[in-house]
Amino acid sequence: MDPHAFWQSLEPPEAAAPPPWRDRFPAALPDGRVLHLPIRPLGDGALGIASLILNQASFAVERALARALAERLVPLEPEVIAGLPTLGLALARPVAEALGHARYVPLGTSRKFWYEEALSAPMRSVTSPGVEKRLYLDPRMAPLLQGRRVALIDDVLSTGASICAGLDVLAAADAAPEVIGAAMLQTTRWAERLERRAPGLPERVRGVLSTPPLTATAEGWIPAAAT
Repeated sequence: MDPHAFWQSLEPPEAAAPPPWRDRFPAALPDGRVLHLPIRPLGDGALGIASLILNQASFAVERALARALAERLVPLEPEVIAGLPTLGLALARPVAEALGHARYVPLGTSRKFWYEEALSAPMRSVTSPGVEKRLYLDPRMAPLLQGRRVALIDDVLSTGASICAGLDVLAAADAAPEVIGAAMLQTTRWAERLERRAPGLPERVRGVLSTPPLTATAEGWIPAAAT
């Protein structure tokens, strides 16, 4: 499968081949449709993960993931959606629209001159190792979050580092999310970090796709025994 061909279409449930997998992982949406994700080796190649780059997905796939996440959030009745940069913003906006909201609250890593350091936190991403940024909330947006049922949205939960930065910024604005949402839950490493932050917090996470850690074998990739 050509690299540029990933994330472009959803396939019927029968397209989900069993392991071992050669180069793609069949991630299932709640309705059974399959999105094939490229498998990326880690380190020495013995372990791997399935990858989702949301802003390279077709509009149809992006819409399907946003709608599926919005459906998972409906029972929590979020009143405002807050999105994390960079790719979480591409998901948060259509999720808010699917929920019938008129707007959403974007967090960002670009500091405008009127921003306040008090409404910021350091932020690292697993896809950008060694690069540390700061996550900011526009102070004019803070009143939209305070006292409201907030859903904090990112594209992928991997280590949980980006979500924790978002939680830090929301806390600085006297806000806390009712639910955390993502298009993909990549392994379960994020759950341990969130549990350390607040017992029971992982139970407030909602995702569309779930992918396991993978182990390389002579025949191909199979689910790893541990995360």
